[in-house]
Amino acid sequence: MNDQAIWQPISTAPFGPDLEVAVIEGDLIHALVFACRRAPDGWVKVATRERIVVSPTHWRPWASQ
Repeated sequence: MNDQAIWQPISTAPFGPDLEVAVIEGDLIHALVFACRRAPDGWVKVATRERIVVSPTHWRPWASQ
């Protein structure tokens, strides 16, 4: 996870690059633990290329671990 990067609104998420995405519940940020890519019809897990069912609220660049 890239603690240096500021979370951006999901409406601005780019198509193509690996992203860290998160949902906010109350005052807590829950980030997915794997890289995602935005696709025209939703979100894809980068490692497996499988579509994932998630409605993230924020994103930031994925930092390689």
